Amino acid sequence: MPDHPVPSARARELVRGGFDPYVHAAPDFAPRRITDLELAARCVELGLSGFGLTSHYTATAERAAVVNAAVGASLAVGSIVLNHAVGGLNATAVEVAARQGARFVWLPTVSATGEVAKVESANGNVPVWVQFERELRAAGAKPGAVPVLDSGGAPLPALLAVLDVVARRGLVLATGHLSRAEVFGVVDAAVAAGVETIVVTNPEFPSHKLSPDDQVALAARGAFFQRALTTPYTGKCTWEELFAATRAVGAARTVWSSDLGQVFNPPVEDGLALLADRHLEAGFSEGEVRIMAVENTRRLAGA
Repeated sequence: MPDHPVPSARARELVRGGFDPYVHAAPDFAPRRITDLELAARCVELGLSGFGLTSHYTATAERAAVVNAAVGASLAVGSIVLNHAVGGLNATAVEVAARQGARFVWLPTVSATGEVAKVESANGNVPVWVQFERELRAAGAKPGAVPVLDSGGAPLPALLAVLDVVARRGLVLATGHLSRAEVFGVVDAAVAAGVETIVVTNPEFPSHKLSPDDQVALAARGAFFQRALTTPYTGKCTWEELFAATRAVGAARTVWSSDLGQVFNPPVEDGLALLADRHLEAGFSEGEVRIMAVENTRRLAGA
């Protein structure tokens, strides 16, 4: 594996107790750097409170329950991502996942309308999920796009049914890889449905990038912004772009995640601390780091 930066002792201590809401661990559709159980052990060693298991293709609440039983502590938290593989905007699947202990409900990622178009036009060296989507198509199991709004920009009935379950069950709603217009439509619909915790995910990611002004407008509606280490670390945005957006909405509306697990990226358990080091270097205070790395992440986890 390539060399990666090592978090400072100061950063390790500042993120102690933090929860990483967005990781990709094995078993999964692609090789991963670490397994669920190995990551749980590393969290115990480093004093982290746990992680959210994210899969683009299957619900993870059952996996999380097995991990927690094996380690004797509540570290792993399950999720469901409403891609084509689970039936898209499937309120029944969300209800079942909630009853199994899932905490996070993601709207489409690989099945978002913009991402499906990207798969169909991509060439050359592509991300692992794009390659997997192509393999599914080659196998005759062609995934379809999962729209969330109608042609006039109104929320689809299936989306409203999902939001009803999310609100009633007190779950966290994540916007996935939705476009700018979809994000605004979903956030407004979620607020109207009574969803208490709305998270705009990876707002600096190129395919669904939101300007600082957009983020300020969404923050006024009550949204949080989940910023992942991998976005600037892999060059999908600059660190200064991430810092500027964070300053625009404030630490109180920002929640960190790693989005790690890829074999070529840093260890998953280093993600929050690496974010801490970069933000400290950029002039953010230790108090702001604690809010973004610990207080807000634990809120998402329900701690």
